[in-house]
Amino acid sequence: MHIVTDSGTDVTLSPEQKAALGIHIVPLVVTLEDKSYLEGVDIEPGEFYRLLAASDELPVTSQPSAGVFAETYRRLAATDPDILSIHMSSGLSGTFNSAQAGAKLVPEANITLVDTKTLSAAAGWQVEAAARAVQAGWETERVLALIERISAASESSYTLDELQYLIHGGRISHMKGLIASLLNLKPLIGVEKVHGTYTQLGQARTFKRAVKGLVKKMTQQHAPGDSLHVQVLHAYNHAGAAMMKEQIEQLFDCTWLPIGPMSLVLGAHTGPSMIGVAYAAQAVFDAIPG
Repeated sequence: MHIVTDSGTDVTLSPEQKAALGIHIVPLVVTLEDKSYLEGVDIEPGEFYRLLAASDELPVTSQPSAGVFAETYRRLAATDPDILSIHMSSGLSGTFNSAQAGAKLVPEANITLVDTKTLSAAAGWQVEAAARAVQAGWETERVLALIERISAASESSYTLDELQYLIHGGRISHMKGLIASLLNLKPLIGVEKVHGTYTQLGQARTFKRAVKGLVKKMTQQHAPGDSLHVQVLHAYNHAGAAMMKEQIEQLFDCTWLPIGPMSLVLGAHTGPSMIGVAYAAQAVFDAIPG
């Protein structure tokens, strides 16, 4: 069985590891100043944010077309018709719908589609776990049950230091965003699990307090000292990510995944200051084949 996903799931494995696990990533598209880039193929985060800082324009993101997914499925089905296609939340992107449409164009493939109802690291965990289970010979239903357990156990939250990209990109009300900017308020953002959309968890007066607020939210779900599976990702804010990691590991017994860059599809709309954390009880992950 092949595993297909999109670049919005942030599978933080090396290309060699992804190839060994049979993970195939369909890139999303980021366009800036009329030039389009395939995420992770044509441009890396450092270069993108340098271009963004120098530009007077806002980036535009788009999901892969149904045709791109169909081409991927058709190519993979030539060697194995069974495909598990796992994607970032349909509540935040049209990618899942494109994958559905693409699957209908490839009747020779047996494609199972999964809407993670989340994105970034928490979605990437579902992809990697599924790939390891498939490699270990698990049946499809057992793999899907594992994905569901990881989904139910995992939480994601985010904050950022600058609101200009959210305001000018229309992602929040201009007036509300302007007021927040003047007051120097930093949003605390979560992802709810019913529709897989963003939800406001609160706000803070400074970025440091916002980070502290996200860590405090973790203690409302897990007791200090608990064993957690944790990953911090960032748009292009190494210092902010390091600060968040330091605060978390003072409170919990953490199994850490590597700090890394989050999808440009997130950062394009939030700017480089965005940081996020995904976390879950480590016990859920102990059942995943090595």
